[in-house]
Amino acid sequence: MKKMTGVTFFAVVLAGIVFAVPGWLGAAEVGHPDEAGGHGEHAATFLFVAAMLLAAKLSGLVERIGQPAVLGELLMGMLLGNLTLLGFNFFEPIKHDVILAFLAELGVVILLFQIGLESNLKEMTKVGLPAFMVAIAGVVAPFGLGVYLVGPWLLPEADMNTLLFLGAALTATSVGITARVFKDLGKLQTRECQIVLGAAVIDDVMGLIILAVVSAIVTVGSITGSAVALIILKAVVFLGSAIIIGQFLAPTISLYFSKIHTGVGTKFTLAFSIGLLFAWAAGGIGLAPIIGAFAGGLILDSVVFRTFDRPEFVEELNAISEEITGPAKGRVAAIMNHYEHKHIEDLIEPVAQLFVPLFFVMTGMAVDLTTFADTSILLTALGITAAAFVGKLIAGALAGKGVNKWIVGFGMVPRGEVGLIFATIGAGLGVIGGGTFSVIIIMVISTTLLTPPILTYLLQKQK
Repeated sequence: MKKMTGVTFFAVVLAGIVFAVPGWLGAAEVGHPDEAGGHGEHAATFLFVAAMLLAAKLSGLVERIGQPAVLGELLMGMLLGNLTLLGFNFFEPIKHDVILAFLAELGVVILLFQIGLESNLKEMTKVGLPAFMVAIAGVVAPFGLGVYLVGPWLLPEADMNTLLFLGAALTATSVGITARVFKDLGKLQTRECQIVLGAAVIDDVMGLIILAVVSAIVTVGSITGSAVALIILKAVVFLGSAIIIGQFLAPTISLYFSKIHTGVGTKFTLAFSIGLLFAWAAGGIGLAPIIGAFAGGLILDSVVFRTFDRPEFVEELNAISEEITGPAKGRVAAIMNHYEHKHIEDLIEPVAQLFVPLFFVMTGMAVDLTTFADTSILLTALGITAAAFVGKLIAGALAGKGVNKWIVGFGMVPRGEVGLIFATIGAGLGVIGGGTFSVIIIMVISTTLLTPPILTYLLQKQK
């Protein structure tokens, strides 16, 4: 009898959940109607989390063919979210569960905090100008294509307000998708990745400004220069103070906490709390919380936690290193140094393994495959999607010398949840109808799903 692989095991367990549990839940509901709001109030949520995590682990199937895990998580989310087309509605409550929505957002915040931890502030400052140029072009080019060229051509019946929101949706960049691909492939330290991350931060600020301007034009017909200036000022002040002040305060705060306890638990709690506090501060001024989390991770390095205990296994290696002689002594010292400096990342990793996949599965579940059924909408969406790719590839062309411009350009392509937010706000204001909304959704889906395999190919090809 062949040994069951990990992926097969997860598939069997998930299948058991899919086919067996609905009956159990139905029986429980019939037998105990008065238990609503009691101890079992969130029992279904626990089950959904388990199912989503198991589904995410099936992403190992795409990793076997050289694709990043994020692609498998998105595809599994699409599968769970569209089982209703086959008459199976068990997973539908996930789409409207506020607890799961929070856990998913926590997941992407943790991801960007991780990316910040593994990024180097000095290296990012070296790509400041290229990142700025990429960000400017990554907003101007897609916006111009959507409002003045492709939009009027493919949506001749659309008025200017609709085109403005279409252009705004095309400017979005979902750094979470790209960052996960770079992380999965161990490419976070490349110059291309640093440019993309820097450009994504600037792009978020510019996207916020565009969204505010476009929304004001739609609602009141105009917006003042002072309002735009205030948005820019808040964003610049936050990012600047987060990095500059944070670098001075973090070591001091760390020192005081180490006087309470120098153990791993306090070290982890302090680091994680700083990431969450920065995410809260960014959200408080209207920026995406993920930008705050990224900034929080960026200011933390091993120096901040020098007053805490070293990892236990590093201490054990240090104890026996005195007995080692020859070249092996240098290798052991290098290993100790590496893990001592990477300890915070190692502590955060298990938490990320729990929450980050939830975000990508939820993102995949937001994909409605029925939007692909209308041929006219689909063809229009393909044209808009082409414009979405071209606009960001133009931005990649300005990445400067010595970098792969295709990697930078495709790294800026995913619209993800950011594009969905733009489309949802436009629909809420009544300027984006059902057809145009479906077009934008298909564009978001396409850029989100196509980018990981393309980016993976380019990164694997790069030496």
